[in-house]
Amino acid sequence: MKKLIIFDLDGTLAESKSAVDAEMSALLSRLLATVRVAVISGGNWPQFEQQLLGSLSADADLSKLFLLPTCGTKYYRFESAWTQLYADDFTDAERERIIRSFNEVIATSGVVIGEIWGEQIEDRGSQITFSALGQEAPLEAKKGWDRDFSKRHEMKARLDELIPEFSVRMGGTTSLDVTKPGIDKAYGIRKLQDTLDIAIDEMVFIGDAMFPGGNDYPAKEAGVDSIHIRDPEESKRVIEAILACLGGPKE
Repeated sequence: MKKLIIFDLDGTLAESKSAVDAEMSALLSRLLATVRVAVISGGNWPQFEQQLLGSLSADADLSKLFLLPTCGTKYYRFESAWTQLYADDFTDAERERIIRSFNEVIATSGVVIGEIWGEQIEDRGSQITFSALGQEAPLEAKKGWDRDFSKRHEMKARLDELIPEFSVRMGGTTSLDVTKPGIDKAYGIRKLQDTLDIAIDEMVFIGDAMFPGGNDYPAKEAGVDSIHIRDPEESKRVIEAILACLGGPKE
């Protein structure tokens, strides 16, 4: 019997940069009535507020919900209000080196990006994220830009050469996330293991980037039973199956 269900956010619980829909919100509320739930995503805290918390139903049991933004480099739990337990932020020198390397790769990789909506490079404190088409790009444009991951594979390979002391992972539909080495979703899962006293084999992880180089892959490498889904619609069917197995509340 699993004691903790862990999700990615973008592409798993919601479409990229979009809020969870009403059906997903209802399913998560039912899940929280039955078992503890964690969400680990490359997005920063404001993205969690906008995409997840702002759409959860008022009766959702937040005391069973644990949130780890920026691939687990930050950790929040609900204690009458949302409280940050830790954040592994970059130093100024590290931040400057990573941003400089991103700019070099953008200029020299040969990858055609096209139209850009908003900022491409976002400093999330404990993670630097590159969004190829910009932070405000429409979903349809993002979905079509790098379907086979080849563009980001090329850019990641170059970043691995330029900043080997950092971890570079693909996330979302157009993004690359850089964190400190060893600070990824596996690190977040170990934090959950320690703080919640739940063994790895009592967890399950659900995500859409469960491939080598994807930012969900470290969860699988950590030994967590993992379910690779295509999109939020498939996640809903997985949650329904989990609820049936756990004997969760009906609709």
